[in-house]
Amino acid sequence: MDGAMGSMLQEAGLAPGACPEEMNLSRPEVVREIHTKYIVAGADIITTNTFGGTRIKLAEYGLADRVDEINRAAVNVAREAAAASGREVFVAGGLGPTGRFLAPVGEMTFDEVYALYAEQARSLAGAGADAIIIETMSDLKEARAAVIAAKEASKVPVIVTMTFQQDMRTLLGSPPEVAVTVLEAAGADMIGANCSLGPEGIYEVAKVMAQVARVPLIFQPNAGLPRLIDGKTVYPATPDDLAVYAEKFLDLGVAILGSCCGSTPAHTNAMSERVKARTGRSACATPSFTGTRLASRTRLVGMGGGSLPVIIGERINPTGRKDLTEELTAGRTALVKKEAKGQAEAGASLVDINVGLPGGDEAALMPKVVRAVEESTDLPVVIDSTDPAAIEAALKETGGKPLVNSVTGDRDRLDSILPLVKRYGAAVVGLTIDENGVPDTAEKRVAIAQRILDACLAHGIPKEDLVIDALVLTASAEQAQAVETLKAVAIIKERLGLATSLGVSNVSFGLPNRPLVNATFLTMALGYGLDAAMVNPYDARMGDAISASAVLTGRDLRAESYIRTHKKTATAALKKAAENSAPLTIDEKLRQAIIDGDKENVVAIVEEALGVGMAPMDIGNNCLIPALTEVGKLYEAKEFYLPQVMQSAETMKAAFARLKVEMKGVAVQDKGTVVLATVFGDVHDIGKNILSTLIENHGLKVIDLGKNVPKEAILDAAVENKADVIGLSALMTTTMTQMEAVIKERDARGIKIPVVLGGAVVTDEYAGKVGAAGSSRDALEAVELFKRLIKK
Repeated sequence: MDGAMGSMLQEAGLAPGACPEEMNLSRPEVVREIHTKYIVAGADIITTNTFGGTRIKLAEYGLADRVDEINRAAVNVAREAAAASGREVFVAGGLGPTGRFLAPVGEMTFDEVYALYAEQARSLAGAGADAIIIETMSDLKEARAAVIAAKEASKVPVIVTMTFQQDMRTLLGSPPEVAVTVLEAAGADMIGANCSLGPEGIYEVAKVMAQVARVPLIFQPNAGLPRLIDGKTVYPATPDDLAVYAEKFLDLGVAILGSCCGSTPAHTNAMSERVKARTGRSACATPSFTGTRLASRTRLVGMGGGSLPVIIGERINPTGRKDLTEELTAGRTALVKKEAKGQAEAGASLVDINVGLPGGDEAALMPKVVRAVEESTDLPVVIDSTDPAAIEAALKETGGKPLVNSVTGDRDRLDSILPLVKRYGAAVVGLTIDENGVPDTAEKRVAIAQRILDACLAHGIPKEDLVIDALVLTASAEQAQAVETLKAVAIIKERLGLATSLGVSNVSFGLPNRPLVNATFLTMALGYGLDAAMVNPYDARMGDAISASAVLTGRDLRAESYIRTHKKTATAALKKAAENSAPLTIDEKLRQAIIDGDKENVVAIVEEALGVGMAPMDIGNNCLIPALTEVGKLYEAKEFYLPQVMQSAETMKAAFARLKVEMKGVAVQDKGTVVLATVFGDVHDIGKNILSTLIENHGLKVIDLGKNVPKEAILDAAVENKADVIGLSALMTTTMTQMEAVIKERDARGIKIPVVLGGAVVTDEYAGKVGAAGSSRDALEAVELFKRLIKK
């Protein structure tokens, strides 16, 4: 594949702050020449100049009404270059990120993002693109929506590449194995990584992806991490360096190689020559795990395939629970969040979500509860509903690969649910029941399981994404059926090779000492090969049965999981007892609300604090701000990721909004003012917008000037607002020089305000060289740096 486009456009005359995609119309010969250079260098695939070709990105330049025209022109220009080459060269239509986040981190919805990408993909494919490539994605939820949109808007292969940070996670915390799992299920024909890291870092990502991917892989590393030398951006990786890594990528079975930022046709040529020199062809990677894979945005969970048995937490279900029924009826989710966290701490690997209420609007309530669970825990979700509308709403909301519970052998049920499972990239539970009820023999249940499997395959759902529940009947009424269920589990495992699950607690209905019966039956089922059990995870006997059985059935090698789990048991019990022994103080409630991101209830807790006489300033300074600082520490320790940080920040904002009512007319301590701007020529502002939110919630005043801001406007605003610090952001190496321009203008005017730099391309070395007061890797680090500078 080819290499960088943006930097070559700038070398060819693209003005700072101008729209790169508009050059497809005004200067097509420049774009065509860049394509030609990459083709001459050996590229077999060239990417259209449409990275920012969505309506929302083109609107920033007043070009929202020219989406189709610009994207079609880009394909035509690339096609002309390919045709002139005299050999077979493919054209990939490029889609980049929208620059916005989906909820809960941002405000975008699945449907909005879907519409943007579907529109662009239709134009690209309609103009003759051979494939669609969705690249440089940092939000897995956005990437998933883009893949679904591109698949449905075109008939060409869809490729997607994520961008990772040095901690091997995306900006929102998704590791490579999770990205592969979610995007593969969504229908991506090829998956990989590009940008951000040099060949060394991308190679580490590739090694992980090769262990789990069932589709071909693609990688396009940067030419190393950029440095500024003598006023010029320099990428350290030479063409020979990328060629050396090309060999390593090929050894992993990678199908397509290219390059990204800082690369040139010379890099493409060196890689191409090295690949051509190879005799034979590397086989594509084969996954090391063959079972069912489920995922949240940040965590992967396996079922079957020799993995450990898992607990599906059953507590988020209003049936027989007055407290949860009342909360869901009122549209609140505090108890849902508590149950999600509690079940995770008790050992659940998945969280079942059932919001079926008499007369309730399940389609409206289900996505709200899914979001609450995903904000509270990193466990994948199980969408438990019989309502197709509710299932689809939940599938749009989730950020990972969920499990839909469930379908039956009934044809109408299969035809209404399986298309949703396929479209949104989920797995599904199949119940061995049909229009005739639950069969009385194991073989008849297996026959229904086979029918469900055939239906899944017919809908394009792989067998790995089907989990069969052989159904547990009540032993007190149908005693012989317990053994038939166990036989069915064993046959389904052996004959069909499918993962299995059971709702265990039904077996004991009508019997005394139900936990004893449940735990005993679960132990027996695990011996027959059961992979997952829906149980109450707070019942220690169920967790003990699973962990011990995993050792005895050989699924827990060297008893590592058992030892790790039971070493923690005594400590966890003592901690739980201590938590339950004394009610939380007001201070502790406020702290916990911020850490948990409990925006729903934080105002009521603030009211409670005010009601007992706490001063508004004390609530903010002594409770809220220290709690947000603790969130920052959890983020640094990789225990929290950006979605949790943003949720805590929004909770903080809600709390302060209430406190401000009380502080009218009260002299508020001035903690400092920060002016923020993305520098001239740069239109990327996601990081700056996140930082702006966090600054406000740490008690500082922020003047956000937006993006593409000239140096004069930045300094004028800083002086006018008596700023204590200026924060500058840049994502592109080509706009980094504008940071230095701001600092030089500041010095020329004799202004003494310190400047802090941020952005993916900024280093401490660069910041020191241009006279900045410092730089930061992320928003939380920037806040702490601002606070130190202001205090100083």
